[in-house]
Amino acid sequence: MYAFIFIAFLIGHSRPDENNTFDGNISNFAVLKRAVYVVANDKLYQMSRNLTVERRKDVSNATNPNVVKILVPFENNNTLITCGTHVCGYCQVLDLDDISKTIYEEPINIASLDPNDSSIVFLINIGQDEQNWASNTYLLAGAKQRPTELQKNCGMDDCLVALRNTKHLQDGYIFSKVGSQGEVFIKTRIDHLEVEFVDGFQRDEYIYVFLNLITRGARLLLMKRGETKADTLESFRGVTLECCGDKLRPTLVSSAVATGSSPILWAGVFRGGNRRDSENTALAIFTIAASAGVSGEEDPEFCFLRSCSAKTNNPKPLAIKPKSVVYKYQSMTSVATVTVGSWLVFFIGTADGQLIKVSVDKAMNPTCPIVLYESDKDRPVHSKMILDPVDEKHIYLVLGNQMIRMTVAQCWRHGTVGDCWSAQDPSCGWCAAESKCTFHDECSGSTWISIPDGSVQERMVSFRVEHTPSNEEIKVNVMAHLSVRPPPAFSCAFTTEHGESLCVRPGYTPPFLNCSCIFSGDKLPEGGLRVTVTISLDNEKLDESLNLKNCSVFAGNATASLCSECITSGCLWSFTQHTCSWMSSTSHQNHAQDCQDYLNILEPEIYTINPKEISFYGKNNAKITGKNLEHVTKIRIRINMDCILREVPIQSRSNDSLTVHIPGGSKGAMTLCAVVPGGKCYGSAKVIYKSPPSCTGLLPKTSWASGGRLVTISGQNLELVDSIEHVGLNQMLGANFSSLRLHYSAPRTEVKTERDVTVRIKVANETIRCGSLTYQPDPEFTGFSVTPTGDNLRVTIVKKVDKLNIAKEELNVYGVEGDVEYKCELVDIETSTVSGVDSLVCEIRNQPNAKIELVKIHLGNHIIEVEGPHNLSYLVLLIFLVIPLIIVGVVCIYRVKQRKMSEQMNERLELLECDIRTEIRQGFVDMQIQRSDLTESVGAIPFLDYKHFASRTFFPDGTVTSGFLKDLDQNSVSVSADQSCQALSRLLRDQLFLTSFVHALEGQKTFKIKDKCNVASLLTLALHGDLPYLTEVMEELLQALMDQSSNAQPKLMLRRTESIVEKLLTNWMSICLYGFLRESVGQPLFLLVSALNQQISKGPVDSVTEKALYTLSEDWLLWQAQDFTTLKLQVSFEVVSMGEGSTPLDVSVLDCDTVEQVKEKILVAFKSKFGNPYSGELRNIDIEYEKAGSSVLLQEVDASSQVLGDVTMLNTLRHYKVPDGASIKVITKKAPARLSTQTSLKDDTNYSIKYFHLIDPDIDRNQGKNPARKKLKLKEVYLPKLLFTKVAVHSFTENLFRTIWGTSNNRVPFAIKHFFDFLDAQWERKKISDPDVLHIWKTNSLPLRFWINILKNPQFVFDMEKTPHLDGCLSVIAQAFMDSFSLAEQQLDKHAPTNKLLYAKDTPQYKQEVKAYYKQVKDTPAHSTSEFKAFLQEESKKHENEFNEAAALQEIYKYLQQYLKVVQEKLELNGASSELKEKLQEVMDLFTRQKSCSWD
Repeated sequence: MYAFIFIAFLIGHSRPDENNTFDGNISNFAVLKRAVYVVANDKLYQMSRNLTVERRKDVSNATNPNVVKILVPFENNNTLITCGTHVCGYCQVLDLDDISKTIYEEPINIASLDPNDSSIVFLINIGQDEQNWASNTYLLAGAKQRPTELQKNCGMDDCLVALRNTKHLQDGYIFSKVGSQGEVFIKTRIDHLEVEFVDGFQRDEYIYVFLNLITRGARLLLMKRGETKADTLESFRGVTLECCGDKLRPTLVSSAVATGSSPILWAGVFRGGNRRDSENTALAIFTIAASAGVSGEEDPEFCFLRSCSAKTNNPKPLAIKPKSVVYKYQSMTSVATVTVGSWLVFFIGTADGQLIKVSVDKAMNPTCPIVLYESDKDRPVHSKMILDPVDEKHIYLVLGNQMIRMTVAQCWRHGTVGDCWSAQDPSCGWCAAESKCTFHDECSGSTWISIPDGSVQERMVSFRVEHTPSNEEIKVNVMAHLSVRPPPAFSCAFTTEHGESLCVRPGYTPPFLNCSCIFSGDKLPEGGLRVTVTISLDNEKLDESLNLKNCSVFAGNATASLCSECITSGCLWSFTQHTCSWMSSTSHQNHAQDCQDYLNILEPEIYTINPKEISFYGKNNAKITGKNLEHVTKIRIRINMDCILREVPIQSRSNDSLTVHIPGGSKGAMTLCAVVPGGKCYGSAKVIYKSPPSCTGLLPKTSWASGGRLVTISGQNLELVDSIEHVGLNQMLGANFSSLRLHYSAPRTEVKTERDVTVRIKVANETIRCGSLTYQPDPEFTGFSVTPTGDNLRVTIVKKVDKLNIAKEELNVYGVEGDVEYKCELVDIETSTVSGVDSLVCEIRNQPNAKIELVKIHLGNHIIEVEGPHNLSYLVLLIFLVIPLIIVGVVCIYRVKQRKMSEQMNERLELLECDIRTEIRQGFVDMQIQRSDLTESVGAIPFLDYKHFASRTFFPDGTVTSGFLKDLDQNSVSVSADQSCQALSRLLRDQLFLTSFVHALEGQKTFKIKDKCNVASLLTLALHGDLPYLTEVMEELLQALMDQSSNAQPKLMLRRTESIVEKLLTNWMSICLYGFLRESVGQPLFLLVSALNQQISKGPVDSVTEKALYTLSEDWLLWQAQDFTTLKLQVSFEVVSMGEGSTPLDVSVLDCDTVEQVKEKILVAFKSKFGNPYSGELRNIDIEYEKAGSSVLLQEVDASSQVLGDVTMLNTLRHYKVPDGASIKVITKKAPARLSTQTSLKDDTNYSIKYFHLIDPDIDRNQGKNPARKKLKLKEVYLPKLLFTKVAVHSFTENLFRTIWGTSNNRVPFAIKHFFDFLDAQWERKKISDPDVLHIWKTNSLPLRFWINILKNPQFVFDMEKTPHLDGCLSVIAQAFMDSFSLAEQQLDKHAPTNKLLYAKDTPQYKQEVKAYYKQVKDTPAHSTSEFKAFLQEESKKHENEFNEAAALQEIYKYLQQYLKVVQEKLELNGASSELKEKLQEVMDLFTRQKSCSWD
């Protein structure tokens, strides 16, 4: 007995016979008997059948971009027809024997011009005279041209399908679609109907074209061959292809027609919408011949040119369903077919790089799939696969840039006749003379034994046992399910296990390959009889062992086991009488699996399996959950339509879970079920086998011995990794990972010297090497020094040079004074190879008087303490005394905590599910019932005046603006600069000098980016009074920047501020757009900022960290917030002015607000109601809670405050039990104690360490005192609050965006129009063909360089304070703003950052608006030079007395003095006149005599 159910697994995967890898991806190919033709990237290749390149031809280059869309060999004409997209399209006729020879070329459009659109072209013959078909061969060409600007410019018509000439002698010349009656073609009735062509061919008198109508499904256009082009095209009819029965799969992916089949059988791969579905594609077989009734009907979507005006009466064409669906799999991409005898053999390509073979018998029953090839990488197989036309024993397929020639069967793998038969491959058979499994044509003059024609059989030999009519004899009928060519001499012999002949006489003469034996019933004992049947086929002998049993012995209570034994012994089981009996000649053989109905146990159910995706190496400790699992004996794994059956034992179990090892397999889906006693299998769960993980990099490549360094492994499919192994250290490490990145912490190791450790990732029982990690000794810090710098302390730590390349982000440094630790912000790491030491420079901010005794450095798992220069002997002694006490204490604390944690964990887990459900429901309720009540009434907008706006924009750090702004009294008097400054001002107005000055400075390595920004802003101030000249200089410098050889990537231009001219551009935009900002954008920007502040304050805000429940930024989300209640307070004031405070003021607060937060909300409400601020500042007022005639002073901290360890909780209204509607009085604060200079807790530098509000400190405490605060909080539950906040401020955001990229009164600001026109001119001057470059330049110049700066820094425009939290929210909005200008399509998934996901649905609409805005700017008539110059002069005049130009000139002189020599050299190089050089020397002399500029 030869079962074939394991064959796909046993065969394994083969390597390709031949392959070739190209420089670019292969887009098309054709295979002939003489050669193979391939289009890959920018070349056309001519190759031998074994894929050796013989000739190549360039088809595209940088100056003439082109995509070859059509590749059609015309063998009868010995030509190769190619068509492409160059300019408006072209077609070439090449020599089929030498593609380098061009026979004919014509500029004509046949294929679609968009490289992403589909086209189809194949040869057909028309007319009835077969003798003249050589002259009646045409190209059936199908292409759908999108209505684009290119189509309009190229003058294309709306032709969808046409017949085009292949020769000059045909009517209308070569490639013409003109027929005897003019141009004829098929078109769509709807202009914008999206059509995707898939395949086409001609069979006898009918022509078939397969295509997809996007959103409407797959369609067949059926045409009958006519005498003319018009007759043929006009005959077309439409047929809808529907697939499949279990679920809708509307899209046709690939197709193939069976050769020699009648009626015509056609197979298509159809795809459904869910690409993650393990059966989202199906291979379906259709009968499509007109003779079988598939004639089609008038198609409502298409029309012949002459009949398009007539209305169709048919709303939908005839729909046909598949004859059979033979295979389902995840993401099949291609199919090819061949007929072998009566079998249809299909070759299937998949998206994960597999080539699968499935054979189908006459009844459409498939054999088990065989994986012929499996790619190492998950590269999809091209939609076209072609069988070798020479012998159909090889198939050509494409994966990306690789072409493979693969044998269609792997007969050589099977070493016995049984194995060869079990392969169920109709291409393979056993060659008796050669004693090996071969193709039929490789077995000449010998018996060739293969699977039977036209039917799938489970066993090579089957038998049945029956009583003879006399009931005294027993008859055994044996059937051999074989196909033998040529028919051999056939015989059977039956022998017992003792070597005796069994048969008394043979039975009647059976059909060929069947035999029978009659023997006495006395020879069949109750225990059964073992018999060997020897089947002779010429000289080939096949032995089959049979276990014959007396059917009458199977008696007793009907059980699954008894039933199964009866049937497998060749007997007949009656499911009505529940008995076993002998077979008769008319009995129908039943199946053992039917016996499972006798089982009487609770059916197991499988709910989940974790993980659901594994590598094809398998998975250890996979967990299955369900119910009734206690009786499960094993797990059965079914792969490839249940063809591979494997059973694995249970490793561990409970009533609702099982743990098993899943063995390796092939890529694709497999299902598993739970086996119970008796063999029946229940439940179903799917697991996907994927390619194993791969490693491409390991960073960093070193670690210090103490461990803790974060190491990142990059690669593919890293989510399948089980663990990480450090070879030699016997350490298995856990990790955090995604598909492309895996992060883990390097473990500790004891090394004194450098040591390399091999890093491997472990997947199931396999390991994959990822490289080496070099361990170095821990870094050695030898000392530190402290230097005061203003209000800060600069700490310089000395470290010996090592090979660790430690980054700033890996270090946390603290300065220690007594028991107080100060955070030291790392500024720089200065490396040196000469001195042998490195320096770590950090700053302790706002602690000028601290006495740093010790520096603590946290590095991974290592904490290093570096002491200053003092005697350490006492400290060493103290350490030795304290260490034993610490060890004892730690052990005691650990044991106490472990016991408490165990008790608390059980209770917390019980509450967790309830808490999460409550939080999710509350979030849903908030989204549905809360409405936005954000007010737009904000009173007067506090705009900054121009000079303060400009100074904050020019000098964002605010460190160099002193002296540049004139005081008010300076504006009223006439001032003039002294002689030296006047001379420098005149020198700067020489364009050659100024450009040389800029280029000279930028060429110096010591001239840092900060210096470049300073110089740009100083020049802006110095030349602010002459904006036309400043504009002219800026444009010249920009042209020079564009022409630099280093700017080989034009898309990177203006992205960052790395040159003086880029900062000049930022300043220029700020000057020119200030009016537009003030008049149009300012109000919506201020409303947005106000709305954000209002929304943030509507929910809890942690006073210490400033995190809030309502926010746009995940980083600022207060996900630890407890429940809160809104309170309405009646607030009265101790000191009020006329009209203020006569009645109590209603103020909305939260019961979780601190006292300071309540005071802030009271003052905001006061200003909102009365239009002016309260007379008392926040620091100078207190509030009292009036209750029953007495008053309680509310304070942030008092004697009743809750204290946890050293941390104090800030008092809230809930702490004081203030109810809704309570009366609060605002009073003037009493004077602070004499010895205290602190009026607010926040003045304390250790505020965030000493106090907490809503976020609990990491201190264990009694849960019973306040259980609500100890609920486990999950950040993900609160993420909808981000969306809630986004919705609340969305109208303000959209109003701001549309004001920015809108046009007031259809007018574009002067500066934007002028500069965009300048960029247009430069794009044309540079002869850049990519329009994306121009879009990116404009985006980098305006939104990125100016608007983002304004959006993220409203304090540049308004007199306001920007909190860190507000900055986080504005950053999210600014990111959405910039995404609107991006040309790249966002690929978002569940791992994408929330700031991207928040505006993901809005971004496409914004992108369309941005494109319309850019187009509107371009279409706006250009301003004349005089108009724009007048605008610039007016802007200069508006602000002519607001800046101290002399102060700016003095700073410019300092740079000139520092770099005088290189400036002089640059002037010499640029051919400066002697007069200009003398002016420069004069300026230097004047400044030498006068040490600084001053006002007369």
